[in-house]
Amino acid sequence: MNKLSEYGMTGCKPISIPLEQNVKLNVDEGHLVEDTTMYKRIMGSLIYMTITRPDLNYAVGVVNQFMQTPQEPHLDGVRCILYT
Repeated sequence: MNKLSEYGMTGCKPISIPLEQNVKLNVDEGHLVEDTTMYKRIMGSLIYMTITRPDLNYAVGVVNQFMQTPQEPHLDGVRCILYT
């Protein structure tokens, strides 16, 4: 099963870069993600993808810092990576 369809994102338009160059994500911004398990599963998939997509390493590393308490802006960053 395709990861985008697994997370309900099949209708998304692709983007050219995974994250903005100077994006600043903080630990204490936004609301907590309701389903942290989903966030962790997506992150596991993204980390695995970096084997064949080394261009995603930086972006995945940035959002990976927030695994303990993911918040909405972090999930938005993960979604941007999935859209690339």
